[in-house]
Amino acid sequence: MNLPNKLTLLRIVLIPVCLLLWALKQPVLAAVVFALAAATDFLDGYIARKRQLITVFGKFADPVADKILVLTAMIFLCADGRLAAWAVCVVAARELMVDGLRLVAVGKGNVIAAGWLGKIKTNLQFACVLCGMLLPAGHGVVTALTILMAAMTVWSGVDYFLGAKDVFQEDKP
Repeated sequence: MNLPNKLTLLRIVLIPVCLLLWALKQPVLAAVVFALAAATDFLDGYIARKRQLITVFGKFADPVADKILVLTAMIFLCADGRLAAWAVCVVAARELMVDGLRLVAVGKGNVIAAGWLGKIKTNLQFACVLCGMLLPAGHGVVTALTILMAAMTVWSGVDYFLGAKDVFQEDKP
């Protein structure tokens, strides 16, 4: 197993550590672990591209790890009243829709690569979670970032669907 894939697995392993720290009322330590996990997202992709270590496992596991990390943390923040439930629903709906789109595309022999809007979306989600962990519930920065993050989440999702119009064309018999 190569280094980028190990970093992806580390991100997954750090999720319960982050949540345990949050449950133990250690928000700063939870935020540090979350930030470390989020940093592995940048590092694994950078190393994989730079060293040409891109694998099928990495293409699958990296975005799944991101989604598990973000959604799990957002659900915990929502349960504690630090993040709006509607924002978590927007993120979950977008991720399910885009994953469904990717599955249909793969079935037709197409691969839909992550775009720059998706990367911005992921980083805004990371920032939103970190601010939600570190700032008091209802803080204006968290509210503003939540709205921005949700808007980018929707925009990037729409962009995926617009870019994959051919996936929706009927197969010819």
